[in-house]
Amino acid sequence: MPLFNKRKPFSYELTREGEDVIVRIDLEQFPNIPSLELNPMIMSRTMDILAEVGNATKLIFYQRRDYEYDYEQTLMLLEIARLQNSFVKQKIISYYNIKEPKEYAELQNLIFNILKSDPIGCYVKLKRILRGEEIKLEKGIKNEKLLSLLKHLIDLLEKTRLIKSVKTYVAGYNIGDRSVYEKIFSSNIKPDFMFSKLMASYPMEGEELENYSVGNTEVAIFSLPDTIQYLYHITPPEFKLSEEKYEILDQAKNIMAEHKPTRAEFIDPKRVRQVFFNVGRDLIEELASNKGYRFREREIDELTNILVRYTIGFGLIEILLQDEKIQDITINSPTGTPIFIVHQDYTDCITNIYPTETDTESWASKLRMISGRPLDEANPILDTGLEIPGAYARVAVITEPLNPFGLAYAFRRHRDMPWTLPLFIKNRMIDPLSAGLLSFIIDGSRTMLIAGTRSAGKTSLLGSILTEIMRKYRIITIEDTLELPTSALRKYGYNIQPMKVASALTKGTSEVPADEGIRTTLRMGDSALIVGEVRSLEAKALYEAMRIGAMANVVAGTIHGDSPYGVFDRVVNDLNVPKTSFKATDLIVVANPIRSSAGLHRWRRVTQITEVRKQWIDDPLLEHGFVDLMKYDSGKDILIPSADLINGESDVLKAIAGNVKEWAGSWDALWNNVMLRANIKKLLVDYSIKANMPKLLEARFVIHSNDEFHRISDKISEETGYTDPKRILFDWEEWLKKKIKERKIEVK
Repeated sequence: MPLFNKRKPFSYELTREGEDVIVRIDLEQFPNIPSLELNPMIMSRTMDILAEVGNATKLIFYQRRDYEYDYEQTLMLLEIARLQNSFVKQKIISYYNIKEPKEYAELQNLIFNILKSDPIGCYVKLKRILRGEEIKLEKGIKNEKLLSLLKHLIDLLEKTRLIKSVKTYVAGYNIGDRSVYEKIFSSNIKPDFMFSKLMASYPMEGEELENYSVGNTEVAIFSLPDTIQYLYHITPPEFKLSEEKYEILDQAKNIMAEHKPTRAEFIDPKRVRQVFFNVGRDLIEELASNKGYRFREREIDELTNILVRYTIGFGLIEILLQDEKIQDITINSPTGTPIFIVHQDYTDCITNIYPTETDTESWASKLRMISGRPLDEANPILDTGLEIPGAYARVAVITEPLNPFGLAYAFRRHRDMPWTLPLFIKNRMIDPLSAGLLSFIIDGSRTMLIAGTRSAGKTSLLGSILTEIMRKYRIITIEDTLELPTSALRKYGYNIQPMKVASALTKGTSEVPADEGIRTTLRMGDSALIVGEVRSLEAKALYEAMRIGAMANVVAGTIHGDSPYGVFDRVVNDLNVPKTSFKATDLIVVANPIRSSAGLHRWRRVTQITEVRKQWIDDPLLEHGFVDLMKYDSGKDILIPSADLINGESDVLKAIAGNVKEWAGSWDALWNNVMLRANIKKLLVDYSIKANMPKLLEARFVIHSNDEFHRISDKISEETGYTDPKRILFDWEEWLKKKIKERKIEVK
């Protein structure tokens, strides 16, 4: 077997990766872009190599980038190569005793040359020759040997995958026209400085539904004829660079790869990225200068960002995470399958990205360092967070022995900025009345659990509740994987202290157990307590905190459960919290995905807001311990207030009112305040849409709006002796109009 030699075009090496037999052909010095579909010489030489190796499952051309043809495409070529090789060995023309010089030369050229470089053209030409001979036969001119040979050759070719796949295209085929090969062959392209492979070309029969940009990356969404999955297709900047830029990036990566980041460096990902960016930028400038290449500042920055992404970063995963429309990313094992995503508009999509084993191993090493948690046979599950520029994600990784095929990943992308109740109103997850009700209950310092299935939006809803807590109160959050928007809220002036505790799935770490972390918060002064997710032993400690803090501060958390009774069942029966302790829960908010009748679409909705009453002993469901305040109506796609809420039969709201002189004993005054908050939320959404100012619904402005609501309420209460809803709404709306006008002036 020839040795792999980068200086000699069409040198090759044969390697094995798992079950794959890969033929890697060096075309570094070849003058044209490697393409089976466009270049007949490349196809011909490739046929020779395949005939020589005898067996292969993947074909890769190397020329600064890897051009990979998958198993199906390789098999098509391999069949033709084997067939052509058998014709040569059998001396098939001589075997059929074809001696006529013209016929012999024509068949010789077709079988020994054209079949390798243009098998479709060879097939079409043989069919046309046969047709001509059959016409001669009708006229009494018989050449039985030639007819027999032609039929034999055509029969063998028609049994191959390649000819079977193009039979509909060969009518009127022009010999030498390569466009038909473009319908069959398409390579996945991978620059040599990265490991992931990309299906670069658009699907031939796909219908483009939408296209947009994420930074410098082009995104296109296609519907495909053979599946209900959509294709999420990206073309990142690293696949559109000049050869000079590829060369510089490759050299820079090789130099940067010599430095192995330490755990200490990964403790502060932002800082280490900035350090690598500065070093990488200087390196790229120096390499470009040595080569005599002149790049603009913007081009150098782009190359540096790519370099950082493929050294200490997570490659194409980062581009996916930077798309705000992506909610989930999954990578299955073994490698060789594409990445899958969940898109906010197109739900489940397949992507054109194919990670390699090198990718998955590299990501696992980096996540171990970032989290400080193990990932090995003794600890086959890693649950952690990943922060990159412009995005934050929760990451779950599984490995052997739990996953017998290697490493698999699930990334849950979180919004760059905190969700807010007005944003959820706009997205129809809640309506203004439910937003006003939640705002009222949060200000009333009640305890609540946000329940739902996976991907229901529990953590996002909990984050929006944080923006409703007044900034003057202290907040402590407890999570095993940091997902709540504590960093953003700290920038907005919140007195907030995040705490990170050990995961229930992780063993042998130095992290503090979750239950101990919750008990610690009780010794840290008067604070609202927010628990990222109630999973295990921390449940008892959380209910201890609820009983102690229920009448002073908000205590809230998320939990898996699709109904109030499902939450009760999980807390009491699975997590062993006493039934009497469960009564410390004031409110259960249930969020669940709602699906279309065809099952192709789903939307996030709050489906129940339920209070937990205290006058039950054994079973809250049988003893009317659960009272719905609002429940989702699927026909109207909205939360409907219950008769209990409308008639003022809510123990939770009455308990809040009992602590406020103005509301005590007056359901109308209480209800007016709930409606005031609902109207304010609705007006904020309406003005945002009318003024085309989406940022009015973002956390920074919503928090400012909430502060102004409390200021105006306090001012009017002092002036009039009560919180006049009409005056408060009027003054608040005037303030909002003023702020919108100021912002429009700033934009101009």
